Amino acid sequence: MSILTVENVNKRFGGLQALSNVNLQVEEGTVHAIIGPNGAGKSTLLNCFVGRLEPDTGSVVFNDVSLLGLKPHQINQVGVSRVFQTPEIFDDMSLLENVTIPALAKRDGSFKLNAWNAVRDENGIRDAAMECLADVELDGKSDELARALSRGDKRRLELAMCLVQEPKLLLLDEPTAGMSRADTNNTIELMKRIAENGMTMVVIEHDMHVVFSLAEKISVLAQGTVIAEDLPDKIKGDPRVQEAYLGGAHL
Repeated sequence: MSILTVENVNKRFGGLQALSNVNLQVEEGTVHAIIGPNGAGKSTLLNCFVGRLEPDTGSVVFNDVSLLGLKPHQINQVGVSRVFQTPEIFDDMSLLENVTIPALAKRDGSFKLNAWNAVRDENGIRDAAMECLADVELDGKSDELARALSRGDKRRLELAMCLVQEPKLLLLDEPTAGMSRADTNNTIELMKRIAENGMTMVVIEHDMHVVFSLAEKISVLAQGTVIAEDLPDKIKGDPRVQEAYLGGAHL
């Protein structure tokens, strides 16, 4: 069953056609990777999913709800959460505070920077935040300031901030960018555990080790167009993908 359906999405910036008739379907409970060379339109496409950009034409439907015209917080409310290329966290707040704020935004339908002051005694929210920190193995650092975390742990914190909202679809834009190989492997294992619990994920990633460790289906973008969509083993051997993505080299 498809949870996200994208049909004939086009997006132009001045003279640049960033997306051209993009079509894809994401099946519920799967990990779907979107790969392609720099400038292929991957992040632009993801921004069309979360309300940061509006396509010029086409449709983006999540669980029978059109996402076009919705504000980012409204898209979050219907069950879509996103992890960005650069972790978007509150450096001067504790890990527990960082995870509590999106939990409140999900509950109340709005985002409030002073939300922490209103929830200090709400044990249910705090318990949910601690559970999510435990899920990403950061509960032992719950009182530490986020600025002190390594890049890998900041990424884990951002995942906890998404998971506490109980999304139905998790979008990850280069979740291992800038990480050491050890942190990358730890993140792969974490994402595998999340996927095993039934989470649907769309992953944009340049690291093919990450892609082929996680993805059940792969869509390949080149110059704003989907040139291939298939199972990972078939994508590896597709000459169109090898030419567009790696100049003919094997994946």
